[in-house]
Amino acid sequence: MRFEGTDQYVADEELSAAVNAAIALERPLLIKGEPGTGKTELAQQVARAMGMPLIEWHVKSTTKARQGLYEYDAVARLRDSQLGDDKVHDVANYIRKGKLWEAFAAEKRSVLLIDEVDKADIEFPNDLLQELDRMEFHVYETGETIKAVQRPVVIITSNNEKELPDAFLRRCFFHFIAFPDEATMRQIVDVHFPGLKSRLLAEALKLFYDVRSVPGMKKKPSTSELLDWLKLLMIEDIDPAVLSERDPRKLIPPLHGALLKNEQDVMLFEKLAFMTRRNSGGPGGGPGVA
Repeated sequence: MRFEGTDQYVADEELSAAVNAAIALERPLLIKGEPGTGKTELAQQVARAMGMPLIEWHVKSTTKARQGLYEYDAVARLRDSQLGDDKVHDVANYIRKGKLWEAFAAEKRSVLLIDEVDKADIEFPNDLLQELDRMEFHVYETGETIKAVQRPVVIITSNNEKELPDAFLRRCFFHFIAFPDEATMRQIVDVHFPGLKSRLLAEALKLFYDVRSVPGMKKKPSTSELLDWLKLLMIEDIDPAVLSERDPRKLIPPLHGALLKNEQDVMLFEKLAFMTRRNSGGPGGGPGVA
């Protein structure tokens, strides 16, 4: 079975080829791209398209590689021993299975998502090299070896917050999700809002890409933020003419809180509006600049 996107996810030829190549090579697929470009959603849709269960491991700054394998709860065992509980004699009662164990033990082949791997310590990826290569690991407390019943499809996402080790990169198939061009974005929007009026979409996309092109932005709006903004435009029944206005006093888009996510970018647009008014001789401004 090959992945070619779904009715809920637009995947271009390069992305589909990357997914299928990683599966054929039995290598983890490392996906990078701007936040909000659908990296996490890709794993969900690969699982859906291929009829596989999805096992998600969302990495945090405090996450350790060992947690993906298992954790031994020594504190609980000590407490139970003090209470005279008979289950203390079996250490297996205190082993907490991690997401890799869950994926390895699954009778049916699954998709394992290791989400935002770059959030963890720099040694985190290296600590998983052997387990992802061999698809097995040893449980020291019980003496057993856990081997993958079915090799999972491993998808790893990164927001490029830090460089990943070369040894880890060598073992992955890599793909960077480029930001969608306008034609691809129209396809993405049509999946989520098939009944969207063409003029509203045209004006919204033009304004959206204009916003992204403004120099000096701290965080450019992403695909997910565009979808949120379009949903609000429809709920509020915003006239497309409002989006096409080029009034210097209205450079900040309507409902801009869906697109601009920090005060620096809002202030940047306010400053641009002020400078435009000033240069055009608008209210409170001086004579226009020739």
